[in-house]
Amino acid sequence: MPGARAESLTRARGWLFDQPYLLLSLTSLFWAGNTVLGRFIVGHVPPMTLAFIRWGGASAILLPFAVPHLVRDWPAIRKNAGLMTLLSFTGFSVYNTLAYYGLQYTSAINGLLLQSVGPLFVAMWTFVLFGDRLTLRQTGGICISLSGVLVIVCHGSLDVLLSIKFNRGDVCFVVALVVYGFYAAFLRRRPAMHPFSFLAVGMGLGALMLAPAVAWEIGSGRIMVFDAESVATFAFICVFPSLLGYLFLNRGIDLIGANRAAPYIHLVPVFGSVMAILLLGEQFELYHAVGYGFVFTGITIATRK
Repeated sequence: MPGARAESLTRARGWLFDQPYLLLSLTSLFWAGNTVLGRFIVGHVPPMTLAFIRWGGASAILLPFAVPHLVRDWPAIRKNAGLMTLLSFTGFSVYNTLAYYGLQYTSAINGLLLQSVGPLFVAMWTFVLFGDRLTLRQTGGICISLSGVLVIVCHGSLDVLLSIKFNRGDVCFVVALVVYGFYAAFLRRRPAMHPFSFLAVGMGLGALMLAPAVAWEIGSGRIMVFDAESVATFAFICVFPSLLGYLFLNRGIDLIGANRAAPYIHLVPVFGSVMAILLLGEQFELYHAVGYGFVFTGITIATRK
């Protein structure tokens, strides 16, 4: 019986990792929670410390499972040390730190809204690096789903959209998305190795490169408050948006490509609004239904071959 259960689990895991649309949807769900928590924890944990704990904790959780694969993939890791460092720097250290820093100065709504332009930066980098162009279908789908995001975030009101103000936190968020676009586009050059090896090295290097910034943050007097809220936040961000989120993201991009995967980031504000309804007691309104419809329609159009 134990052997049968293990075989069933293996089959289920194999099925999951062949479902790119489900994997990318789950990534967006986890990232929505990360954005909300990143804003919630402001004042408790400084941004660089939060990013360091995120990647250091996730790599520590993954390491026992990754050791056999790291041993087997070590020649590929050494051969591609420069490429692995570049992907770790952009996709783990810089992107996440800038996003957390931006949330110190902007609202969660602005963060959710700004993430919606992520697919445009992915398209920009795939064109600059590899000469890929968006198809008419992909462009139309991105525009439709982006319209749905605007409807949700702005509560279906043009006045709300026009009244949104941007600050230096928003600028940091946009720069973070430019860096993320590079990472997502350049993943096609990732060396052939087991996903656990790639993530263990990427997250470990990402945490290591953040260590000097954390030392500077502590030296400047920005110390985290260690309480139940911070511990719960650490547990969530280390497992879901980090370990599982990047594992699912990388696999989804492997299966369908960066440009077709990028529109799924528009699900982040969708899931964020659902969390507000379920967890914060906000009311479901007509604009939610309209916005969800636009987002799902746009993603369907953009991801079809």
